[in-house]
Amino acid sequence: MVVERVAVLGGTGEEGFGLGARWAAAGIEVVVGSRDAGRAEAAAQRLAERVPGARVDGAENPDAAASADVVVATVPFAGQAALYKSVAESLRENAVVVDCTVPLAAGVGGRATHVLGVWQGSAAQHAASLLPKGTALCAAFHSLSAHALADLDHALDGDVLVCGAKAGKPAVRALVEAIAGLRYVDAGPLEAARIVEPITALLVGINRRYGTDRAGIRVTGIGDPPR
Repeated sequence: MVVERVAVLGGTGEEGFGLGARWAAAGIEVVVGSRDAGRAEAAAQRLAERVPGARVDGAENPDAAASADVVVATVPFAGQAALYKSVAESLRENAVVVDCTVPLAAGVGGRATHVLGVWQGSAAQHAASLLPKGTALCAAFHSLSAHALADLDHALDGDVLVCGAKAGKPAVRALVEAIAGLRYVDAGPLEAARIVEPITALLVGINRRYGTDRAGIRVTGIGDPPR
């Protein structure tokens, strides 16, 4: 499957901007979404400057969501509910939604190495409760360093654990493999997000102890020799 256009909601933030830059560099058209159209357009301009020849635009989140069959949400957990409520009626009927949210305690004044308890089990399952029934929802891209994503001069190296609807996984796989150095790993149904999401908090702690922000997941034993 080929993804020609992706809407990145929260694309003015560091993670969303980094993902957008990587996909734009891969030739994918990117729509940067934000609560504020002016901020979205400014971020789109910055992205176009970073990636010469990029096809990029900016729009308010509902308009961005309506413009693409693949929608990636990169907002903090504190803003997740408001985002999905604002775009639920704008999503295309056949849209694939990719949720990147991690319920880090830092969002409510706690530690970034801790995660919040979510009634539904995970941030992704919380997203499912807010989206129209039947939405092809997947969870992915949780553990990527925003700094590393934005550094286009250096290739990434990591495995992206993807869980969620089977119907959405081909599009997510295409987005993963469009970024050089990333490998797609099918982590099962959406319920697995309750295991996948806390890995980010673990990596935050590791990064702090070792003085780096580039730690990522490398999965062994899935068709490859141990590394």
